[in-house]
Amino acid sequence: MTMVATDFKIDEALKQLGLQEINNGTSTGQTNFGSGETIESYSPVDGQLIGKVKTTSKEDYEKVMQAGTTAFKTWRTKPAPQRGEIVRQFGDKLRELKEPLGKLVSYEMGKSYQEGLGEVRDFAVGLSRQLHGLTMHSERPGHRMYEQYHPLGVVGIISAFNFPVAVWAWNTALAWVCGDVCVWKPSEKTPLCGVACQNIIAAVLKKNNLPEGISCLINGDYRVGEMMTTDKRIPLISATGSTRMGKIVGKTVGERLGRSLLELGGNNAIIVTPDADIKMTVIGAVFGAVGTAGQRCTSTRRLIIHDSIYDKVKDSVVAAYSQLRIGNPLDENNHVGPLIDADAVEMYKSALEKVVAEGGTLIVEGEVLDGEGYESGCYVKPAIVEAKPDFEIVQHETFAPVLYLLKYSGDVENAIDIQNEVAQGLSSAIMTNNLREAERFLSVAGSDCGIANVNIGTSGAEIGGAFGGEKETGGGRESGSDAWKVYMRRQTNTINYTTELPLAQGIKFDL
Repeated sequence: MTMVATDFKIDEALKQLGLQEINNGTSTGQTNFGSGETIESYSPVDGQLIGKVKTTSKEDYEKVMQAGTTAFKTWRTKPAPQRGEIVRQFGDKLRELKEPLGKLVSYEMGKSYQEGLGEVRDFAVGLSRQLHGLTMHSERPGHRMYEQYHPLGVVGIISAFNFPVAVWAWNTALAWVCGDVCVWKPSEKTPLCGVACQNIIAAVLKKNNLPEGISCLINGDYRVGEMMTTDKRIPLISATGSTRMGKIVGKTVGERLGRSLLELGGNNAIIVTPDADIKMTVIGAVFGAVGTAGQRCTSTRRLIIHDSIYDKVKDSVVAAYSQLRIGNPLDENNHVGPLIDADAVEMYKSALEKVVAEGGTLIVEGEVLDGEGYESGCYVKPAIVEAKPDFEIVQHETFAPVLYLLKYSGDVENAIDIQNEVAQGLSSAIMTNNLREAERFLSVAGSDCGIANVNIGTSGAEIGGAFGGEKETGGGRESGSDAWKVYMRRQTNTINYTTELPLAQGIKFDL
């Protein structure tokens, strides 16, 4: 890995995270191999080159897998609370380095500094004492039955650029307490965040005299991801990204009868009923639509508003957009930072062109910003479009700050139908003070999404609950609740403590 000159505001953070120039282009540590092509990481904040990272070759990958599979044999035998202790130390180290890591997230990815800080969290420590099984009564006298969970082995993690720390952390922390080891391929758009995280956990493992293969890092594009998805030594692939990517991963892993945990696209809506609190609605909708410059899988894409209050809600949201400050995300006075790169900017422009071609009306016009402070070319103005639910572009996820205003009439069932008719099923919300509407939205005939909220927006999720969605969002669940079970294999045990061996179905087999 090679670091280059950067903005003075980020230099100290890079130094604290151990991201200085080392080894003439290759980072140290057996889990940080890299002898392939070079990835250059440019900041969308100012267009500056932050650093260069060597990608993982096939030879490097084999060494990483050897380190991981060997480490698993040691790690799986440690009692779960001892594994939890390592995760606790990892959390302490994250807290110690929260500020520089948050700055790196903001500078390399483009989200606001406060959002970058929000990614740096620790959890899963208490879970290490709660990997419970189940006991049950046997139909055979003198027998006992129970279920228990064992670690799977090597867990492969493929993460997206928009959460370059959090998605890895909530996968790997659960996997570690479950007794698994991890091989992580971060997005090629945010490789330095990956190296920084690896440096943090590597220091913890070294301090505890544990194999470094417990946490492995590989870098590269889809070709490196293919090494993981086709590898039978990796029983579980957890992949976060686009639906297109997820379909490829799911098919490839399924063909070898492996497991996939898929967290894919979202096309999230907020329903606004006549009984909604307008002020709360505006706050939830605006943050959901423009937070992380619309580059969250839970970003609010559609606002489905009852026709009786449509103009009032529209005017309030438009007024709120006029107060948005767009600029350097390390400046906490700004609300909206840049998109990740030029390709994202083109996708944003294309979406606006398509919705206008379909008959949509721009009520807050979007544009690519230039001039002082916008030299990277990645800053865009959040846009609001009046559209119809059946527009083709509205049916797709646009990973940019474009909010579609949709109108419904009649009762809340009509709004729910509009919300559910898209292919994605991640996050959803309803704004209402009507108890019947809220319960209808949460009922079996209501929202078909994995996340359904009342009087809060679609964006953001607490780590205590299982995170994930249905339909083309992939069906995976990460983070809280009983999401830990996907990282383990279930085993049913029967113990006979008698001197006889009764056979099933009353079969007699005398010798």
